[in-house]
Amino acid sequence: MGNLLRLLSREDCCSPQKYDVFLDFENAQPTELEREVFDEGQVVLERAHRILQDLQEYKGASQEIRKAIGTPDTESEKQAWEAVLPLVTKLKEFYLFSKELEKLVPKILIEICAGPMTPTQHLENQQALVKQFAEILEFTLKFDEYKMTTPAIQNDLSYYRRALSRHRIDDSPTSPGGPFSPLMATAEDMPVSSELANCMSLFYATPTPMLCILSEVTSKFVTQHKEIDVQQTTETLGTMAQVCQRMLETPGLIQRYRREETQSFILRVMVGLVILYDHVHPVGAFVKASNVDVKGCVRVLKEQPTSRSEGLLNALRYTTKHLNDDSTPKQIKTLLAA
Repeated sequence: MGNLLRLLSREDCCSPQKYDVFLDFENAQPTELEREVFDEGQVVLERAHRILQDLQEYKGASQEIRKAIGTPDTESEKQAWEAVLPLVTKLKEFYLFSKELEKLVPKILIEICAGPMTPTQHLENQQALVKQFAEILEFTLKFDEYKMTTPAIQNDLSYYRRALSRHRIDDSPTSPGGPFSPLMATAEDMPVSSELANCMSLFYATPTPMLCILSEVTSKFVTQHKEIDVQQTTETLGTMAQVCQRMLETPGLIQRYRREETQSFILRVMVGLVILYDHVHPVGAFVKASNVDVKGCVRVLKEQPTSRSEGLLNALRYTTKHLNDDSTPKQIKTLLAA
C-alpha cells in the first residue's frame, strides 16, 4: 500500500523544474555508454520506415478473393492464391518485426529507467536512446493507424489460412484430392506455416497490435526487473510526456527545431507516452494524482490544426485503458468526448 501511495504522490515525484529539459530529437548523438544499444536500435528502426511505407501502400487481394469464393474454379482460385501469397509474406515480415521490437524495447528501458539517475537526468544525459524510444512510440501509433484503416489485411490472412486448411484435407490419405491442392505442393509455395499463420491472425485481430506489443513488453519489463521499481519506469514515461508537452507549449523551445515535421513527431510521441503510461501504471494516466497532465496534453492537441490532432485525440479516446474507469474525472471524459 505504501508503494502505491508513493507512486500516486505528486509531491514525491513531480515538480515544475523536473520538466525544464530540451530533447534534441533532431541532432541527438549517442555517448559511448549508449553506443551498443543505440547501434542495435538503429538497425531495427531503419527497417521501421520501410515497414510503414509498405503497410501504407498495402492494397490487398479483395477482388481476387471475392471472385474465387463467388465462382470457385481452378483458375479463379489460382489467381487468388497467387495474389495472396506475396501479401501474406509481407504480413509475416510486419509480424516478425514486432518480435524484434519486443527484444529491443527492454534494452532501451533498462538504460533510461535504471538508477541511480533520476528520470530528468536520464532525459538530459541519454538523449540518443530517448530519441530512439520516441521513434518506437511514433512507429507504434502510425502502424496501428494504418492497420486500422486496412481491413484487407485480415481478409487476406483469413483466405490464406482457409487455403492451408483445405490443402491439409486434400492431402490426407482418405481425401480424394481437389483442384486447388497442387497450387501449394511445395514448401516454397507456403511461406507461412499454419502455426505461424494462427499467431499472425491473433496479432492482426487486435485493433492496435503494435500498442499491445509495446504495452505488454513494458509491463513485463516492470515485472521481470525487480531491481527497477515500477515507479522509476512510470515516472520516466510521465516525465518524458511532460517534457514533450512543455516543449510544445513553449515557443522558444519549439522554434529551436529546424524541421517542421518535428513538431508533429513530438505531438505523436507525447500521445504515445500518455497511452503507454495508462497501460503500464496500476491506476492509469487519468486519475488526479497522475504524473501525466492529460488535460494539458489535450489542450495542446486541440490548439493544433484538425488534420494534425484528430487522429491523436482518437488514439487517446479509443486506445487508452483507463479512460472510462470510474476514477477518471468527469472533466477529462468531457474533454475527450468525441
